[in-house]
Amino acid sequence: MPLHYWLRAETHLNEHRSPITPKEASALMAKGIKITVERNPDRACPDADFATLGCDMVGAGSWIDAPSDTVILGLKDIPVADFPLRHKHIQFAHVFKGQEGAEQYLSRFKKGGGTIYDLEFLVNQNGRRHAAFGYWAGFAGAAAGLMAWLAQTRGKTAKPITSYPGKATLIAELKADITAANEHPDALVIGALGRVGTGACDLFSALDISVTKWDMAETASGGPFPEIRDHTLFLNCILANPDTPLFFGPDDIAKDRKLRVITDISCDPTSSYNPVPVYGDVTSFDAPALRVAENPPLDVVAIDNLPSMLPLESSQDYASQLLPLLLGFTSDEDGTWARAKAVFEEKSATIA
Repeated sequence: MPLHYWLRAETHLNEHRSPITPKEASALMAKGIKITVERNPDRACPDADFATLGCDMVGAGSWIDAPSDTVILGLKDIPVADFPLRHKHIQFAHVFKGQEGAEQYLSRFKKGGGTIYDLEFLVNQNGRRHAAFGYWAGFAGAAAGLMAWLAQTRGKTAKPITSYPGKATLIAELKADITAANEHPDALVIGALGRVGTGACDLFSALDISVTKWDMAETASGGPFPEIRDHTLFLNCILANPDTPLFFGPDDIAKDRKLRVITDISCDPTSSYNPVPVYGDVTSFDAPALRVAENPPLDVVAIDNLPSMLPLESSQDYASQLLPLLLGFTSDEDGTWARAKAVFEEKSATIA
């Protein structure tokens, strides 16, 4: 049987991205790979563009009844339910670091005989990810943090965030709002040398905002770090692990601080690795900022699908990175898919 990818419709609120665009679908089909696409009017890439290529177009959520050998391709987690999961799923699962609900999620795969190939764990032999939304997460996260600060200058909390047709529109809007505020913030970015941090710093650079750039060398001594309190904005752009020090904790909130907004782009509040444990749940496009202190205010922005603020650009970038792996799913010449499956098997083995 030929390889069959089934692009499912995302159910996550305000998720407009796609792991493949029509360009990648065309390249996959040219290699004899079957592509089924669930209709989704919220996807940044129109259904009509997939249909024109000859992709099989089906209703949203119909992946449940797809043949067992179909590979279900998505981004965010699937809806919570009880039925066993029997397919191979390629997605961001967020269940391998002890997150809340991980055991229930993994048990569904164990019962159904399915597999998670977590996009976060598609890594080369040196452990570096092949494909990531990191740059656009950082770019959008910096913008979302600025929006929260701008709302504070008006005595308000951040209003709902919408998606933008492109980064030029977003930058123009932010420039106008900063000029109207007649104030100028500064920022500290931890993880400034990585993909996420680079995106954040590029957004700040486009707006002439001063940035203090930290990476592993600056945090090697262990935290918390009082320098964070001396900046208007703080962005956490690192992928936390058990050795990550505390950056900014509950005790730091009451100390003298210039800090007004924390943007936790890593966005893993239920993980014990979280280096910014001052909030307990993610925020959203509809309610982007969580107020954790008053006098002076301190807001946390922790949106887990930030690149969807710029869905077309982020989808095009990510899909181009992912395409070589999708083309090589069956051959798996460098063992990327085998490594991802091994992570799933290790974690699911702990589920009763």
